[in-house]
Formats: sequence, C-alpha cells, structure tokens
Amino acid sequence: MRITVYSTRPYDRRFLTEANAAGVHDLVFMDARLDHHTAPTATGSAAVCAFVNDQLDAAVLHTLHSLGVRLVLLRSAGFNHVDLPVAAAMGLVVGRVPEYSPHAVAEHAAALVLTLNRKIHRAHARVREGNFQLDGLMGFDLHGSTVGLVGTGKIGRCFARIMLGFGCRVLAFDPKPSAEALAMGVQYTELPALLQASDIVSLHCPLTPATRHLLDAAALACMKPGAMLVNTSRGAVVDTRAVIAALKGGHLGSLGLDVYEEEGDLFFRDLSAEVLKDDVFARLLTFPNVIVTGHQAFFTEQALLQIARTTLDNATHFEATGLPLHGVTADKVV
Repeated sequence: MRITVYSTRPYDRRFLTEANAAGVHDLVFMDARLDHHTAPTATGSAAVCAFVNDQLDAAVLHTLHSLGVRLVLLRSAGFNHVDLPVAAAMGLVVGRVPEYSPHAVAEHAAALVLTLNRKIHRAHARVREGNFQLDGLMGFDLHGSTVGLVGTGKIGRCFARIMLGFGCRVLAFDPKPSAEALAMGVQYTELPALLQASDIVSLHCPLTPATRHLLDAAALACMKPGAMLVNTSRGAVVDTRAVIAALKGGHLGSLGLDVYEEEGDLFFRDLSAEVLKDDVFARLLTFPNVIVTGHQAFFTEQALLQIARTTLDNATHFEATGLPLHGVTADKVV
C-alpha cells in the first residue's frame, strides 16, 4: 500500500522504515503538516499517515477522498483532530495507535513534577552562572503529599504507581473507575474534592467535548492554594488564559505543560530565530514557576518503535480485511 506520511522528522523516518523493513508498504515521507494546502500531495496514495497536529477536518477529508485515499492512519492515541462523522459519511476508515508506551508519558509527567518541585531548571541555570545560593529553591517532600489524577487509563495508572512509590496518597477522578487502580490503593472521588485536597494535580484524560477546558477558572479556584498542575494529556483540557490568571494571582503554585491548546503552530518546529506570535504562550514562558516541553512525553525509543509497528500493522490489516486493527469511529473505539 502506498502511504503518504505527513509531519515527519528524522526519527519518524527511521522507525517507520525499520518497521517496514520487508517492504510491504510504499512510504512517501512529507516534512509538511497535513492541511487543506498540502492534502493534494496524497495523490496516488491509498492511505495517509498523520500526527497530532495535522488537520483532518471536513475540507481535508473531502480532498483526500477525492484523491482515492481510503485509510487515515494516526500515529497517536488521540483522535480529537479528526472529523469522524465526516470520515464515516465518506467511507474513510481511521486507525490509531491506542497505546505505545504509557510508561514514557507517565515518567515524563513525574519528571515535570520533580523539576517543578525542586526547582531543578532554576538550579541548573544558577550553577552554570557560578551562583550556588539556595534561596528560592526550596521544595517539599513528595512523601506524604496528596496527588490527584484526572483520568486513570493506562498512563494514569502508570503515573499512580510512580507516585505511590514515592509514598504519596493518590486520589483519582474518572467516570469509569479502574479495578487495577483501586487494588493498588488509589482512592476515587469527585473532581471538586480532588482539586481541593491535592498538592499536585496531573491530567491524564483524552480531549472530548466533556473535557475541553475541564480545568477552567472555576476548577482552578477549587485547587489548594499553591498546588501544582501538570498536563501531559491534551492542551485544550486546560483553559490557558485562566491558568495565567491563576498564576498571576498566586493561587496556582506551579505549572508543568507538555501540551498546549494552540500548539499546532508552535510544536515540532524550530522557531528559535523567529519572534513568537502567540502572545498567550509567550506570557506563559515569563513565569519562573512554569515549565513547558514541546509535546515530548511520548518521545522514547520504545514508544516510537511501537507507534511505527502498530501504524503499519493497521495498514496491513486494512489491506487484508478492510479494517485496521485499531479503528475509531464517532461511536466506537477499538
């Protein structure tokens, strides 16, 4: 099958090429993002492979369908960037990677927690300048603190194990409680109670209409004063402007982000020689108690290998049966 792969970087090419060592598929790599401008480059392909910030709205899907594309392969677990009802109406099949390495994302969330708490980023900068003072670098023991998880899927449960290993009390909010999480000692509660009790709140939920801006001004006001917020899920789960207000007012103690709701024009690009045009994002970067990483929580050898393998397995299964191994529609996720 000929597959046009969008938003590719050297590491994407490496792992997809290795996974396709037998030459089962014809991979056409594109540096550009998939959007209504670049969609025509899929001419001649039966499938396209997209990443998290590629656009798969109605206009793009119509263009792809008109070119003969029948399969959309997502190199991600999330699918909020796909207009699934339109895809279904046109007979476009969508496959995803439901899991790659939950440990990768959970460990990155833990890294953000540790860095924010012990001010590692600030300490590193000081030492490089010959400043060895400790003023302003005080943290708190994770042992005995309360960590609140929003979402207890595989990533959330991995993060829970890490925090329990530190000796934390772990609370969780999820419409579908996990028996595994309960067995390891996680205590479920409603979101307001979780926010009020937690020293650290970590988000591990998908982006859906119900979770968009779940952490808005009202939710942030419920948080314990001085608490930490970490988001490695999807950017729009957090209302960024409300978070900035909470930081300015001193209510929110610290913030760690690996995702941002308007990241499509920023992340996975080198903008070091340009002026940032996103004033909201630029404001975030002015706070000393904020750490932002560029959607790298998934970025481990194991995760990239699994993403590549599962992506191509979806394509192979589609060729054989007409369905990917891990499909997603507006009303069903496999």
